[in-house]
Amino acid sequence: MQKQSSGEELLATRNMDLHILDHRLRVTSISKNGLVNFTHPLIKLIFLRNRTRCKFFSLTETPENYTVVLDEEGFKELRPSEHLQVESAIWLPLNVVSNGSASSSSQAVGVTKIAKSVIAPLAQQHVSVFMLSTYQTDFILVKEKDLSVVVSTLEEEFNIYKEEGGESVPVHCQDVSNGLHKNGREAIQPTVHPVLIPKNQFCVMSLDPDTLPSIATTLIDVLFYSSSPKEDPQPSPSQDCVKFFSFSLIDGYISLVMDTEAQRQFPADLLFTSSSGELWRMVRIGGQPLGFDECGIVAQISQPLADSDISAYYISTFSFDHALQSS
Repeated sequence: MQKQSSGEELLATRNMDLHILDHRLRVTSISKNGLVNFTHPLIKLIFLRNRTRCKFFSLTETPENYTVVLDEEGFKELRPSEHLQVESAIWLPLNVVSNGSASSSSQAVGVTKIAKSVIAPLAQQHVSVFMLSTYQTDFILVKEKDLSVVVSTLEEEFNIYKEEGGESVPVHCQDVSNGLHKNGREAIQPTVHPVLIPKNQFCVMSLDPDTLPSIATTLIDVLFYSSSPKEDPQPSPSQDCVKFFSFSLIDGYISLVMDTEAQRQFPADLLFTSSSGELWRMVRIGGQPLGFDECGIVAQISQPLADSDISAYYISTFSFDHALQSS
């Protein structure tokens, strides 16, 4: 596949818009043995859209825990508990979209498209990101306190807009900060984290929200009842498969990431994926919980994939990161 020159890459990014979406998000974790305390609010957030004002909701199960990313309205549904961990920062979701005046020659999808134009520059400025790839798009979550650095770093290559009440308002660095726009620290070499590559293959799929009730019992079973009490919360490098299931309902769009075994439990005629029906292999990053302050992890994984024009989705969770690349 023909690769873009640096000039073509710059032209492509300048014809892209970066949107700061109108959501203020919390990143939380529910322990496996504490899930029973949260099934009521989670079912409400997933299935009863008319009973909640939550517009951004994502639930991802891993062997360690359930990561729940949700806006402030959704966060109100989760009562304080010893089984609930809450990351202290407020996170803002960013989204890169084409403004219609140009298209990239790259055929890669997912985080690969934004690795060089967004992820790498933010890592160089010591901005920690939390990634959430979905069937529809890729959300780059940044801490609210880092917004001025984000805008200052990216405004030369992107038209930046902030969503406010349904309107897209142009944003410049002077609009979001009165202080320094760049982090002045020297660049540091990111830590090289161990990775695990499980053998199960994954699907990235979507669903018409109107048909969600049709799969309600299956989805409840997979999310809340499929885990074995003997499941190892710390997968070993030799382990064949890793439990991973992600459900997102964001601004009315549903995205699901599941392995092929879980997929077989759902009606084939309701879930849809790309025309190629592509399967994805997972790279799970981290030997110990990664935390939320280290910078450069996503860049470290995504840049080599971008160099080779390999499509990849990327989903961060409370403890570890997960990259899905075409198998």
